[in-house]
Amino acid sequence: MKFHHSDNAPKALGPYCQAVEVDGWLYLSGQIGLDPWTNEMVSGGFEAETRQVLSNLTAVLATGGCTFSDIVRATIYLLDFANFPKVNELYAEALQSHCPARTTIQVAALPKGALVEIDLVARIP
Repeated sequence: MKFHHSDNAPKALGPYCQAVEVDGWLYLSGQIGLDPWTNEMVSGGFEAETRQVLSNLTAVLATGGCTFSDIVRATIYLLDFANFPKVNELYAEALQSHCPARTTIQVAALPKGALVEIDLVARIP
């Protein structure tokens, strides 16, 4: 087992790591719209938060030599399911033609008042 960390993604908010590598798989902890330099939520609403989440995930994926094309499973947590069409648009933009398995869930609350959180599982190439 190997623990991964990127300085280009926010530090963990608790006792966990950004990602764990096990037997050729990279398991990424959930990312919210935290700016990695300030560790504060980005401003600008749902779209800005989602773009930051995807940027944070990109940085953590890179620590294992992965990109979005290596994702096999994603879970998206939304504070409000009304944002489902927008998250689909931004997620599809980031993944391009790649379509891994995915679950999307509406939740009662997310850390730091976030509107969206995404976690991933990727196969290391």
